[in-house]
Amino acid sequence: MVTIQVSLASDGSSRIDLHCYILKSLNTNSMNPSIQVKLSTEISATEADWSREKLRRWWDPSRQLLKSIRQYQKLRSRDGIFSKLFSPWAVIQYRFWSIVTASDIPINSQLGGGLLLTHPNGIVIHPDASIGPNCLILQQVTIVAGVKIGGHVDIGAGAKIIRPVTISDHAKIGANAVVICDVPAGATAVGIPARIIDNLDKTIKNLD
Repeated sequence: MVTIQVSLASDGSSRIDLHCYILKSLNTNSMNPSIQVKLSTEISATEADWSREKLRRWWDPSRQLLKSIRQYQKLRSRDGIFSKLFSPWAVIQYRFWSIVTASDIPINSQLGGGLLLTHPNGIVIHPDASIGPNCLILQQVTIVAGVKIGGHVDIGAGAKIIRPVTISDHAKIGANAVVICDVPAGATAVGIPARIIDNLDKTIKNLD
């Protein structure tokens, strides 16, 4: 049996793993292999996909902002003259891209890898909040101190997380939701104040 794995990324926002299993019969008279294809589109909540933060071009404000934050934190974690020389340059880049994006994301924020800020305008994140890997945060989102966000959490435009709550892995926060309670893994929170929707597809069908 031969296994071939190909990983494809679509603009960093999703990841598709293509597994091809080529099975060849032990019978030498049979030379026709069978091919099975399995597609998996689930994004990891634990392993950061750094390709999501990779610059697509130089004028890529949200990724440039994240790059400057990553560079500063990497330099500050080291000792020596190299860190002291280049840290100010990282701060200058950070301030420039913060102005361009009109966001308030502190340079010492606790941000997991693979973060997507599709439209970073108006995003405010407290430095004492923690965000897991592979999250998506849209514009005008506010996250206060003490908030703990798991991996692969999607936060819609205008959402406000205004209490120190926990948002578990693979959860979704709807646009303009005001979150004041914990959100379980895989759940969706919508409304003001936000309420938990266990089965979004079922709810939509009921509305129809």
